[in-house]
Amino acid sequence: MQEEIVSPLLGWYQENKRELPWRKDRNPYFIWVSEIMLQQTRVEAVKPYFRRFVQELPDVPALAACPEERLLKLWEGLGYYNRVRNMQKAAVTVTERYGGILPADDRALRELPGIGSYTAGAIASIAYGIPVPAVDGNVLRIFSRLQADGRDMQKQSVRRSVEEELLRILPAHAPGDFNQALMDLGASVCLPGGAPRCGECPLSGLCRAHREGREVRYPVKREKKSRRIEERTVLLIQDGDRIALRKRPPRGLLAGLYEFPNLPGFLREEEALEQVRGFGLTPLHIRKLEKAKHIFSHVEWHMSGYGVRVASLDSSCGGDLMLVPVEKIRTGYPVPSAFEAYANYINLRLGAEKKLPRMEK
Repeated sequence: MQEEIVSPLLGWYQENKRELPWRKDRNPYFIWVSEIMLQQTRVEAVKPYFRRFVQELPDVPALAACPEERLLKLWEGLGYYNRVRNMQKAAVTVTERYGGILPADDRALRELPGIGSYTAGAIASIAYGIPVPAVDGNVLRIFSRLQADGRDMQKQSVRRSVEEELLRILPAHAPGDFNQALMDLGASVCLPGGAPRCGECPLSGLCRAHREGREVRYPVKREKKSRRIEERTVLLIQDGDRIALRKRPPRGLLAGLYEFPNLPGFLREEEALEQVRGFGLTPLHIRKLEKAKHIFSHVEWHMSGYGVRVASLDSSCGGDLMLVPVEKIRTGYPVPSAFEAYANYINLRLGAEKKLPRMEK
């Protein structure tokens, strides 16, 4: 990569940098939280989650000490829950080994659970001014277009070569600004697909793909594997103001979260009623709910649903089900956004758009 990109890129950044809540004071903890949240999630969607998260867990020791269900509730709606579980594991290590302050060392950062080379580079360069690159998808896209590089940017060997080239030109006086400039350029100008805004790009005169009129051909993408399709029937079982929930297993997809009971396949109405009776409940009324779909990284859930009113019980229902008042679900039970379409039927909003009461000390 050309050294000539440094000056125009930094100049552009000073004029166009995004105002983001985690950039205000170069707090390494805030930068860490934001970068983990931004994996697989858009910036605008992250902002309310970030504010709520750091308001309740303002530093590494607070994150380390947070009860798991509360932690998952704060993360509810962001998905990929192993991200926050790994954050807590790392927070425990940082609290025990580094006095609750993230180390100013990119190698030490990479040794922590859930922190790879990109996140370590972002924390080290932005918070501590250490001249190390932070290479994510945005940077790889910019690089591939600047060089008209047809290599598969998803390969680790290619990513490492980009990191090495960036390390060679990274300005020692402003590594954090340089890395954030690349992030912002990729997020707002050098956009993916057929939408790059080359007329607004400070690097267009240095970009080989632009000179050749082939911006949209880069980066070259490998063919994606098709996702596995799973059909499921969701049962929204209601007893007055209580809803049936169950806790998912501690391992695997959506581990440890709470869900509406659901079963493989698309059940007929009588089959759904038979399942409800099998839970030790007496169905009074059933109605068909709209179909919904949720996409995970390697699987898609295609869901049908039934709303089932059951006779009131003084005790819990059978098996692994529990009947929980909706208000308690709002405040204390983390439910994944995969079930958002069905949560809407009971006015249960998932994610950061609602306020959670503060955890008692």
